[in-house]
Amino acid sequence: MLAIAGLAVAGLSTAAQAHPRGGGTGLPQLSAAAPGTLAECEGLAGFAYDATVITTAELVPAGALTNAGADVGEHCLVQGHMNERVSAFDGRTYRIGFEMRLPSDWSGRYLYQANGGLDGSVATATGTFTGGQLENGLQMGFAVLSSDAGHTGAQIPVFGFEPQARLDYGYQAVGTLTPMAKSLIEAAYGRGPDRSYFAGGSNGGRHTMVASARYADEYDGFLAIAPGFNLPQAAVAQIWGAQQWATVATDTADLSTAFTQDERELVAAALIDRCDGLDRLRDGQVLDTERCQKVFSIDRAVPTCEADRDGSCLTAEQKAVIRTVFAGATTSDGAEIYSTFPLDPGIVQAGWGWWKFTASVQLDPLAVGTVFGTPPAYIADPLALDIDAAAEAIYATSDVYTESGMEFMTPPDPTSLDTLRDRGAKMIVVHGTADGVFSSDDTAAWYEELDAAYRQKADEFVRYFEVPGMGHVRGGPATDQFDGLGALIAWVEQGDAPDRIVATARGAGNAGGVNPEVPSAWADDRSRPLCPYPLVARYRSGDPEDAASFACKHSGGGHGRR
Repeated sequence: MLAIAGLAVAGLSTAAQAHPRGGGTGLPQLSAAAPGTLAECEGLAGFAYDATVITTAELVPAGALTNAGADVGEHCLVQGHMNERVSAFDGRTYRIGFEMRLPSDWSGRYLYQANGGLDGSVATATGTFTGGQLENGLQMGFAVLSSDAGHTGAQIPVFGFEPQARLDYGYQAVGTLTPMAKSLIEAAYGRGPDRSYFAGGSNGGRHTMVASARYADEYDGFLAIAPGFNLPQAAVAQIWGAQQWATVATDTADLSTAFTQDERELVAAALIDRCDGLDRLRDGQVLDTERCQKVFSIDRAVPTCEADRDGSCLTAEQKAVIRTVFAGATTSDGAEIYSTFPLDPGIVQAGWGWWKFTASVQLDPLAVGTVFGTPPAYIADPLALDIDAAAEAIYATSDVYTESGMEFMTPPDPTSLDTLRDRGAKMIVVHGTADGVFSSDDTAAWYEELDAAYRQKADEFVRYFEVPGMGHVRGGPATDQFDGLGALIAWVEQGDAPDRIVATARGAGNAGGVNPEVPSAWADDRSRPLCPYPLVARYRSGDPEDAASFACKHSGGGHGRR
């Protein structure tokens, strides 16, 4: 865990200034935020801002909230909404709901907490966006904003039929809320934030990457965890995947029968047997994901069933479907819909199965049909869906829906981050290699394209880290606890570019929380370095449970995901 308390140190320029160079890169170096003290809370009930209504402004005592066994300090809770309107399209009332939590002891920083899924609820604004965060943004002294992105949970999925609600969900709510939040901070502390950050996981990671392209002039640092920045593509791919799994399921009402828990554990064990030592240590982890994809063959490594399936083998048909699904969704004529996925031992986790076998027939059809597709429509039977038509619909527009799903949901130009770079802002992206819905291959391919666009110097302002074995945002047989936000602050405000981020396992005996999918053979506090892509962790010498025993080196399999 990086120490944050000492970031605003003597000798730095005032927070409003930027140094002309940063870390020898030629880019501006932003200075550190200066701490402050809450000056107003209950009086914020009268905060006046265009189209904004404050419904709550009250002081919350220390200890009313806790995180990882520690009290969250005293803070001011402000709740309200913006842009309330009765839709001329469907007659429903829409508004952008929000809450802000403003710590009494303020770091001088503001954090937009981007939330997941289809949004629709105002999550508690603690600055939490990964599982088991040992220190959330509020504990770190951030003034934190959370929102519902312009619709309520009860309005899911009908908000997808309302043109403006679609756009608010995609990106416009962020543009509406940001200046209001900064103005509210000024009213609470007597000055605006010195440094502004944007962070989230899953759809919140998508929000973060969209903001890095659309709102880089408003934020200094971006932290995207498991970002679904091509979410409409990924959702169509999930339904396509469900159709593949259905061909080998023994019960199409339960797609998990296509690839059972026992069978997933069989494949994971084969992956570990073949790839565990690629990082020079046999420790039950595959750290060189890239090389493993090149040397592992499911046909050679996993027995083919000669009789009934019993968990000790796979049928030839199952192997073919697994190869097809991990190779990535395509249309009927072979055109790519979404990315490949790495085959990783983390497929054993329950979350991987839920995304592949349950969400793909329950949540993804809802999103593809009513939110991402044009025109919006309900999908009655995802297993019978015309995938070619669905893949086209996410790019379609009309007189009513003037931006396609791929336009309002994704960064407008994900490999053009000039505003972010030129003003000294930074971005950290983290993705688990066993993510069941958004592929780390897609994120790696994005980073490679970004790096090429900036002549192999993208690492001066963006760094991408993979977490071997981690599922979607969290979990899995992985060291899935890391302080990405602390690393981002150190980079933005001190010029300390992260050459590694230390991650821990959070096993059963670790006071920071329990990840039940950490193998019992691991030390509860096992740590590993997360390495900036394309580097991977390799064992050198010393304690095999300690990240200090590993170095970040180039993969033995080279790199290049797409």
